[in-house]
Amino acid sequence: EGLDALVARRVAGEPLAWVTGRVLFCGLELQVDPGVFVPRWQSEALAREAASVVPAHGLAVDLCTGAGSVAAVLAAADSGGVVLATELDPVAAACARRNGVRVLEGDLFDPLPADMCGLVDVLTAVAPYVPRRAMGTLPRDVVDFEPRIALDGGEDGLDVVRRIVAESVEWVRPGGIALLELGGDQCDVVGVLLDHAGYVASKVIVDADGDVRGIRARRAR
Repeated sequence: EGLDALVARRVAGEPLAWVTGRVLFCGLELQVDPGVFVPRWQSEALAREAASVVPAHGLAVDLCTGAGSVAAVLAAADSGGVVLATELDPVAAACARRNGVRVLEGDLFDPLPADMCGLVDVLTAVAPYVPRRAMGTLPRDVVDFEPRIALDGGEDGLDVVRRIVAESVEWVRPGGIALLELGGDQCDVVGVLLDHAGYVASKVIVDADGDVRGIRARRAR
C-alpha cells in the first residue's frame, strides 16, 4: 500500500524528489520537502565553481537558497569560513536548515547583518530566471507542482537577477566573486549588467553537457 501511494503521487506528476524526500547534489544527499524547488544537477557546475574560489576563512553568501543545495556544497568545501544563505519562502528555509544550512529569512540581501557590507568573498544565486512567456513550456511536473516564485523571472526572466547585480555592490568586496545561474541566452545581457556594476573578467559557466548555465565575475571596484 505504501509503494502504491508513492507510485500514485509520481504518476500524478509530483516531482520524484518530493516523493522520495531526497536528491543527490554534488555527491551530497539533501532533503527536499514538498513545496520546495528541486535542486537540478545542472546547477552543480555553479556550485563546484563557487566552492573552488572560496578563500580560506572567507565569507560566502547564497541568495535564493531553496533547499540549500549550493550553500551545502560551499559549507562542505570546509574553508574554515562562514557560509550564509537567504531565502524568502519559509518552507524552503526550513528545508535548507534541515540540510545543515545557516539560513536567514527575507528578500535577497535584506536579512544579512549590516556589518557584512563590503565583506562578502563569494556570492552565489540560483534566482528565478525563466521568462514569463516560457513558463508554459516547462515540464508538466515543474509547472503543476514546483513553486512559481522559484522559476518566474518576469518578462525577460531577469527581474530578480538585475536586482541582485545592482544590490551586490554594497556587499561583495573588491576582488570578490559573484556567480549567477542563468539561461543560455541571458549571459550577454547579464555580462553587460555586471560590467556596468563594476565587475570584470566575466566567465561563462557550463554544465556537464556543455550547456551554458551561468556566469562568474570579479568585482573590480
